[in-house]
Amino acid sequence: MRLLPAILLSVSVLIAAMIVVSIPLFFPAGGGGGTGGGAVDNQARIDIDQLHVDLDNLAEVVAQLRDQVDSLEDRVNKIEVGATPPDASGEGLMIVTPDGPNSIGGNYAQVVLVADRRNLNKGLTVPTPSFMIGKFGPPREDLSADCQPMTNPRLASLLEDQMVGPVQVKMLKPAIESLQTIFDNIQRADPDLYARINTSGSLCVRFIRGSTTNVSNHSFGTAVDLNIDGHLDDLGDGRTQLGLTILSDFFNAEGWVWGAAYGREDSMHFEVSEEKINEWIAAGKI
Repeated sequence: MRLLPAILLSVSVLIAAMIVVSIPLFFPAGGGGGTGGGAVDNQARIDIDQLHVDLDNLAEVVAQLRDQVDSLEDRVNKIEVGATPPDASGEGLMIVTPDGPNSIGGNYAQVVLVADRRNLNKGLTVPTPSFMIGKFGPPREDLSADCQPMTNPRLASLLEDQMVGPVQVKMLKPAIESLQTIFDNIQRADPDLYARINTSGSLCVRFIRGSTTNVSNHSFGTAVDLNIDGHLDDLGDGRTQLGLTILSDFFNAEGWVWGAAYGREDSMHFEVSEEKINEWIAAGKI
């Protein structure tokens, strides 16, 4: 479906080019006033005017078709699941999951487009490595491309390795407590989705893949990668698993950001926001 607008646009450009090429047929070279062969006869003028009308009509049809395609794509991306958006307290959450082979529950691992992904984390700020280092210092002194133990004493003293909801994680204590709240809300709202949540990792003290200077935010114990049914999502393709789009609402409500909104889409990645970090610092939790 994503190719259709491009195809329609290409057709319109091609037709326009054909019209431009055909104009010399109606305006022979050496044109100008007088009675010679360069004059344009009345029939040629009529034909050219009609071509302009046809081109305008075609452009309007193409624009209408593109609008219809965009609308349909939006409707596909925003699959109705009968859910009320979660609030910070997690109260009143209910997702209606129809029964049967075509139910939403049967398609949680289905890959869909991420709609309006630049605006997914409204009101929340993605914590940069410089923000995290500014707050806590580096997670360890000698980073590499491989996962290593955390040596930062302030952060290391808060690390816990335990089962949280349906997954095993190693994260800072306040992050684990917050994650538990999120999973409790998901379990109450949609136990089927809750049972299919899997993890692709949490703490990993290292550089960002492909960098020798930028620290991965997995290094601080405030991020976790999740997936549905153990199927990993492809990085940077603008698509994600349907179940992850539902999870994102619960994470956002608790002050976590979703990696689907990053410049390079990383929809398995969920991370505590700057606002939540500052809240924990103010409360003396970190």
